[in-house]
Amino acid sequence: MSLLGGVIKKAIDFNGFISSEPNPYKAQKKVLLQLVKKARLTAFGMKHKFSEILASGDPIPVFQENVRVYDYDAMFDEWWNYLLKGHQNVTWPGGQKYFALSSGTTSNKKYIPVTGDMITAIKKSGMQQVLSLKNFDLPTDFFDKQILMLGSSTQLIEAEDHFEGEISGISAANIPGWFSKFYKPGAEIASIGNWDEKVKRIAEEAPGWDIGSISGIPSWVELMLKEIITHNNLNTIHDIWPNLHVYTSGGVAFEPYRKSMEKLLARPLIYIDTYLASEGYIATQKRPDTSSMSLIVDNGIFFEFVPFVEENIDEDGRVKPGVKVLTLEQAEENIEYVLLISTVSGAWRYMIGDTVIITDKKRSEIQISGRTKHYLNVVGEQLSVQKMNMAIEKLEDAYDLEIKEFVAATVFENEEYKMKFVIGTDKEIDAERAAELIDTELCDNNKNYQVARTKALRGLKVEAIPVERFYKWSEEFKKLGGQAKIPRVMKEEDFNEFRHYVLQLA
Repeated sequence: MSLLGGVIKKAIDFNGFISSEPNPYKAQKKVLLQLVKKARLTAFGMKHKFSEILASGDPIPVFQENVRVYDYDAMFDEWWNYLLKGHQNVTWPGGQKYFALSSGTTSNKKYIPVTGDMITAIKKSGMQQVLSLKNFDLPTDFFDKQILMLGSSTQLIEAEDHFEGEISGISAANIPGWFSKFYKPGAEIASIGNWDEKVKRIAEEAPGWDIGSISGIPSWVELMLKEIITHNNLNTIHDIWPNLHVYTSGGVAFEPYRKSMEKLLARPLIYIDTYLASEGYIATQKRPDTSSMSLIVDNGIFFEFVPFVEENIDEDGRVKPGVKVLTLEQAEENIEYVLLISTVSGAWRYMIGDTVIITDKKRSEIQISGRTKHYLNVVGEQLSVQKMNMAIEKLEDAYDLEIKEFVAATVFENEEYKMKFVIGTDKEIDAERAAELIDTELCDNNKNYQVARTKALRGLKVEAIPVERFYKWSEEFKKLGGQAKIPRVMKEEDFNEFRHYVLQLA
């Protein structure tokens, strides 16, 4: 083991020995007070009487009373647009050097401010993840191996007074100097914007690297591994990276990709989930005996929770005014919530767009269950992506399939509503039997869907296409690689356009 690798291992052992997890409720109150205190003299803080919040003996309810819930459009239209115009002290002290361009699934383009304080917080959260590796069964020399981070380009767009790019690119462009020894693909390749060119260069350089862990969106990591294996005429990726032990996913469920990913490996990896969004580093998996992630409760983000029920959410997937909003201390396990965050980037009571379930309140552990705008409720079916994922997994098990991508919608045709799935698989399937299985699973696991099927929802249809067509669509209308994600749910008009495009590729 090199000196630096040994230092990291000792730091993990030392920190793990002397430190304990913070009390989440006390930590969250402390974070909120820190946020409000620092932003009290901004335009946002002045309007929302942050000094009054600080003077209160019970600041959380006063904060909730003074500040309404924002989604991206409201936050941008009322506040963040001034940052793009060069104004300072708007929602956070100072000016704005970075904007994360979201390539998420709810908007074509979003400008999310990334402050210096947020970059610092992301680095600290990354160290929390590193320190948590003490809980996993890893060989001693793992901490001397390289880390391959497959993200968007670090060659950021330079505007008049700021830089723009995806959060993975901004984070990689600001990695600490000591980490450069471990970081791959390195600054030059990481700056390449074209996906095909970047992967080609990675495949060429791969034999010279000693990779211990990989991080990135599952679909793009899998495409990269296939290219490396093909280019270097390998059986598995372990032929050139025998010390590869860890894969860190993030932002999407890994399970749909597990079977196909493991075909590229000589042995299964340790899979660790993280939750890094354009708005901040929200959670990370800290122990091996769970698939849940621990919220980062003591590092620049204050969390709130809105029960994800019909009476709390409008038809556009936004939280309705005046609904009951809970703190982490007030929230309960095994209930689906809309997640709100207030952050050191000047997001306040902000709908990040995700729904989560608290699986272990004592440990502040959550699982992402879906998107607020990505659930179906056209005729009362109230289907979350989580329920759809469960049905797709049943289909995979029943017919030995690999379904890494799917898109669903409720559409009106021939004077009736039907639910349609387009699924990506390279096997031929009996579409009618697949539809019956999915329909049955959804009925069994969702009472609202079951009721809808006896009323307005008149059937479910499945169409199977090669999974590569999903990526062709992403390349054409979004982008390949980085943080780009393929939506699981679309509105009828978008679904019809998507379906037309992928079917005409035949």
